[in-house]
Amino acid sequence: MLGERLANRMRHLAKWGRKQGISCFRLYERDVPEYPAIVDWYTDEHAADPTREGDAVVWLFARKKDETLEQEVEHRRDAEAEILAGLDIPRERMHVKHRGRQSSGAGDREQYERVDTRANTKTVREHGLRFEVNLSDYLDVGLFLDHRPTRKSVQDRAGGKRVLNLFAYTGAFSVHARAGGAAATTTVDMSRTYLDWYERNLALNGHALDADHRLVQADCLQWLAAGPKDDADRYDTIICDPPTFSNSKRMKAGSFSIDRDHPGLIRDLARFAAPKGEIFFSTNSRSFEMSPDAVPGNFGCREISNRSVPDDFRNKRIHRCWRLAEGWEKRR
Repeated sequence: MLGERLANRMRHLAKWGRKQGISCFRLYERDVPEYPAIVDWYTDEHAADPTREGDAVVWLFARKKDETLEQEVEHRRDAEAEILAGLDIPRERMHVKHRGRQSSGAGDREQYERVDTRANTKTVREHGLRFEVNLSDYLDVGLFLDHRPTRKSVQDRAGGKRVLNLFAYTGAFSVHARAGGAAATTTVDMSRTYLDWYERNLALNGHALDADHRLVQADCLQWLAAGPKDDADRYDTIICDPPTFSNSKRMKAGSFSIDRDHPGLIRDLARFAAPKGEIFFSTNSRSFEMSPDAVPGNFGCREISNRSVPDDFRNKRIHRCWRLAEGWEKRR
């Protein structure tokens, strides 16, 4: 059942991906109730047959809360066998990230810790751009597939603009902005590992850091709280995809919660916006509700989630995304 579903999805999405210039996509997301799993597919840019030469990244979840450990293990083995058969791949090309009783969900933005050291890397394509993914060593592979449409939107509107990318991870938004002709980019993340990865992504696309295109290793919350230093810290486009939760000495109770603390965060973002600037703000929090008090008086706010989630994602609530801009009628 699961294997047949994967084979059918692969036939459809491989053709769709070629037309879109995409070599990585979501194949399966809890489509069959008996198999609560997520399967993403990553094909190297040089693969002759993208349906057979890729790797599957898999998250497996427990079916029932009262399931015994033995039942869970048996189900996991069955699901893995179905995936291998449906995609016709050997075991070494299936990378299982989360299993059964682990509490974190697939794609949690705060889950950046290293879990392996095999460095199973590929270069994949997205809208003609090239990105390094690491399929083995981290809970996430280096490219959040659910933000693909928003990255393309940033690229299409980046010409001549100054772009700020916060909580930047491996810098995919900044790479798209550079490809779209951005006049300047500032890419901020706390992790040196991911900023180095961003530099490799730049190089894959023929770009490098310079006086106009810089990276900053910093806690984004503290960096924003310090405020803009001068007009060079004013941006036409700001991208902010913060974690749902993180520890931070600056926040109350020593932690940051996007549900609780987003009004202050958005007000900080607005201070960095140039006249007529725009902010793309997104979250993966399932309980998030945008507070009317979060939107500065000179900004309008519109939810664009119906356009920001890709066609290959069955779960249309994988994230929520808003565009804030000066001069719009203030509405949610």
